[in-house]
Amino acid sequence: MILIAGGTGRLGTQVVRLLRARGLEARILTREPARARHLQGDLVEIVPGDVRDPHTLERAAAGAHTVISAIQGFSGTGDCNPETVDRQGNVNLIQAARAGGAEHFVLVSVQGAAPDHPMELHRMKYLAEQELRASGLAWTIIRPTAYMETWAALIGEPLIKTGKTRIFGQGNNPINFVSVYDVARFVELAVVDSTMRGELVEVGGPEDLSMKQFAQTFEVVAGLPGKISGVPLPMMRLMAVLMRPVNPTLARQIQASVVMDTQDFSFNSSETIRRYPAIPPTSLEEVVGRDYVG
Repeated sequence: MILIAGGTGRLGTQVVRLLRARGLEARILTREPARARHLQGDLVEIVPGDVRDPHTLERAAAGAHTVISAIQGFSGTGDCNPETVDRQGNVNLIQAARAGGAEHFVLVSVQGAAPDHPMELHRMKYLAEQELRASGLAWTIIRPTAYMETWAALIGEPLIKTGKTRIFGQGNNPINFVSVYDVARFVELAVVDSTMRGELVEVGGPEDLSMKQFAQTFEVVAGLPGKISGVPLPMMRLMAVLMRPVNPTLARQIQASVVMDTQDFSFNSSETIRRYPAIPPTSLEEVVGRDYVG
């Protein structure tokens, strides 16, 4: 039995489908069981629970030989945030996995996770990584770059639907984007390939793109020229401060956009491609063609 926390999200959904295709039993831990109904089947069990509440994890982890954490609190509201989900939620899940007798824990972290990173998500993921390394469990850590599909929904989809879109900041900073489908395949591989235990795998896309280039790719592939506007950095910094007391989630997202527009988010995938040639990186053109044009 494989327990997947975050099994109803973009990544978790793909992981469940890959494991089911292999004939492997999966158990989805979710706060909202209704969201997982489309995944339910002979090999898929749905268990209600919340990584922020350790008491709900005992049943979920019982009998699971592998636990996958595909959770994230970056876009959460209220007390669902990187501190409570990506750090403490993972701590709770790791402890439940150990208590339940799991052999292997797969943690989906984030590329660039570090104790001094300017983004809270990266700091909290780093702390979760350290907790896992010290847990005594066999582990695999996967560090993906920014998800193409997430930013496609934010930037590309409005361009296709309305003919215009907005990027944050100057939009010239090179950023690496990876398809969530590729990340799911690495998670699948970590489950079935014992040689990946004790490995930290950095996963990225085939090239770095600025936010402007990202939006322009939609124009080219879809053949729909549109209007691309931007939000100036000074305004974004002010908005992040003003929104913090009233909408901390939006403030966190704005601050992250500032960081992504000013810090190094590039990544060279050549080493990962060399080590794992069976999982070639998907291009943004392929994602746009698959999800928006085809």
